[in-house]
Amino acid sequence: MSSAEEVSDEGLGGDPAHEETCVDADRPTEEESVVAGSPEAPVAGAEEGAVSSGRKDDLAQSDEVRDQEPMCKVGSQAEEVTRSPTQSATKQIPHEDGRASATAPTPDTIPRGLPDQASNDPKPNPDPETRRDEPEGGAEVCYHDGGTLEAEEVDGEWAVLPEVSPATIEVRIVDLQVGDLTDNTEDEIRKLRDIIWAHRHLLIGKGNALPPAAVGAVCDIDVGDAAPIAQRVRKIAPLFREKVSDQLKGLLLAKIIRHSTPPWASPIVVIIKKNGVDIRLCIDYRLVNGLTKLMIYPMPLINDLLEDLDKVLWYCSLDMASGFWVVSMTDRARAISAFITPFGLFEWNRMPFGLKNAPQIYQRLIDNALYGFLRIPTVADQNTLTDLFEEGHPEEAGESSVLGRRSYIDDILVTAGSWDLLCDRVKALLEACDKWNISISVAKSFWGLKKVDYLGHRVSDEGLEAHPIDLSALADLPFPRTLRAMQSFLGSLNYYGRFIEDMAIYASVLYELREVDFAAIRDRAGRERIGPTVVATEDQQDGQATADPKWAEAEAAFSKLKKKIAATPILRHFDTEKRPVVIVYASEWVVSASLVQDHDGVYLPVMFTCRTLKQNKLNYGIVEKEVLSLMRMLDLGYSMLAGRPIQVLARHSTLA
Repeated sequence: MSSAEEVSDEGLGGDPAHEETCVDADRPTEEESVVAGSPEAPVAGAEEGAVSSGRKDDLAQSDEVRDQEPMCKVGSQAEEVTRSPTQSATKQIPHEDGRASATAPTPDTIPRGLPDQASNDPKPNPDPETRRDEPEGGAEVCYHDGGTLEAEEVDGEWAVLPEVSPATIEVRIVDLQVGDLTDNTEDEIRKLRDIIWAHRHLLIGKGNALPPAAVGAVCDIDVGDAAPIAQRVRKIAPLFREKVSDQLKGLLLAKIIRHSTPPWASPIVVIIKKNGVDIRLCIDYRLVNGLTKLMIYPMPLINDLLEDLDKVLWYCSLDMASGFWVVSMTDRARAISAFITPFGLFEWNRMPFGLKNAPQIYQRLIDNALYGFLRIPTVADQNTLTDLFEEGHPEEAGESSVLGRRSYIDDILVTAGSWDLLCDRVKALLEACDKWNISISVAKSFWGLKKVDYLGHRVSDEGLEAHPIDLSALADLPFPRTLRAMQSFLGSLNYYGRFIEDMAIYASVLYELREVDFAAIRDRAGRERIGPTVVATEDQQDGQATADPKWAEAEAAFSKLKKKIAATPILRHFDTEKRPVVIVYASEWVVSASLVQDHDGVYLPVMFTCRTLKQNKLNYGIVEKEVLSLMRMLDLGYSMLAGRPIQVLARHSTLA
């Protein structure tokens, strides 16, 4: 193994659909390390399960010939794509004997299987003797050698292979996390617990056994007429081969995967956990996702799901069991999502994480279960692979929604202003889950509480709190050493932007940093991390370090933002019976606004917003900039402010 790429399990909260936070691959850390897929590592041989094209003709060209070619062309029995040599989209994949196999296109230049086009390139030798061992349709299969595996580039495109048990632990009624004796009576808790226990066949305990398939949702992968992509197996250190085989055996025993022989193959990636012993298996689906046609479906906005909570007293935070695994797959989808390991090729029986359209498919299933747009077919027409959204019939009119709100993929929040109403809504939700065959995780679901964690926030009748995954890790977070790491920090910070007053004022200096700035710091020998206020300059003549204002300001802003996110205020829920007040502020280069409401003579915050001005707006007058502040708040808080009288507080009487 020549190099290691790194993946961290820790984050600021971020998107709750994604648990992995990526750090830069250029900086070794004590986090998890990818032990496979390095571009400098030798290509795995046949003993490692490598995929061979079986060609007998030699397609390799010398370096001198390639350097003389003005353009590189890709395409055999397919669409022809031209690029300059510096942008070559192909690689020659060496065999063990030094020969070269078929060229491997990158995702943006995958052959599309179109009819031949005119080309002046010499054709490969068609002699049957020289091509007798080529597999049938070999020219239609693209063999790919992998390439640089940057953790930041594939976050969200890895399918995590979980550690599974052949069966889940049996659920007991005492396992239900219902109510709190400090807030509820025993009769109230018993009433809700009995409703849940009556639907205990929907409850999944600890473990990852394959859940029953949901009704009416099917995963399909449409890659058009693209040729299959078969990537080589990535090398795995001998230390971890036994662990990899154990995880695969568990998945086979749980019937989550099965052996397969498709022309498609995506490689697995081994990630070492912090203890240096345990591993996590992932599948790199970058090429498959690059070919997959995007399914257009409106995903819910998290801010919208956190609104309309002002009259709520009781909450249930529920997690659907095994998530995407309840969705069946078509034969085509199973073949395209197949993955290659040193122990053979496997395919999924159910939809995995990491596929391009998996969140949309699951969200559509849950939306239909909660709102009832389509009805379940009759028993005679019912089929596991029937997609109701393609062949289903509308539900009869007059049926109201189950909860009056959407979920965020597999995270559902049940709200109610009274205990009896909460019991009614829980019963309606469980009946809908029973109807569509959707299971619920017992360990991750909390019923009938006054305060719950939901989508990286803590929700209660008092208001909304930012609740990052690990605040203690945030306090010790060092100054990022790469542009990607800084962008990751700022992106996670934006997730809690509504909690941070004047965030853009502090973050603007960090947004101005470029990769060349970070490269200059990394290139200075002996520096393992950026100092708090002093760095050495390039034109230093006397050997003494001098203060660099840019990095001093950046370090100060970074520290200030960490303190702000660790001490965010509680945002009050928007009260529809109170007048909204917008406080606007504008300076030379930034605009900000605060949405507040009067609670007993005190303005308490509902939401903050702030942004730096672009070049064309820097010359605006102060009044126009305050208008920009107001317009931004009206845009972000439209669902709360539309149709309501608003009081605006500004420093200039024009807006007062």
